[in-house]
Amino acid sequence: MQILPCTPENHAEMFAVVNDSATAYRGHIPADVWHEPYMPLAELEEEIAAGVRFWKAVDEAGAILGIMGIQDVKDVTLIRHAYVRTAARGKGVGGALLEHLLPMTNKPVLIGTWKAATWAISFYEKHGFEKIPTEAEKDRLLSTYWTISGRQTETSLVLRQKKA
Repeated sequence: MQILPCTPENHAEMFAVVNDSATAYRGHIPADVWHEPYMPLAELEEEIAAGVRFWKAVDEAGAILGIMGIQDVKDVTLIRHAYVRTAARGKGVGGALLEHLLPMTNKPVLIGTWKAATWAISFYEKHGFEKIPTEAEKDRLLSTYWTISGRQTETSLVLRQKKA
């Protein structure tokens, strides 16, 4: 497995990875925030235009196994849009991407995810992150560093990298 920056030529395959991976949310996140496709290609391209830098984990043949974005926002760095193909889960792809991205910043690192995505929360906790303990602080962070709906704020949580 190799970690490489994503390029515009990768957008269609990135779109496929996101929407394959996001099927895990179906039935877990509230139905009123689920939609098909989970992330339209135009939205993915808007995220890139807004400064999310995506990296990809590729297999020996060059196929994308997973993607993860990193974005500097104000005084923090956000890990954004971490997705691993269903067939590649549990094989270290997400961990390899996260380990590649974390050294790219010396700012505090935050990650937002759905409260119901217990598998994602466990993954981040295993990799040195902890949940923001209060709803008020979580809501403050989401409104400061993300642009999401009130419903998404209500159904999400934020994790921060533990201090060494």
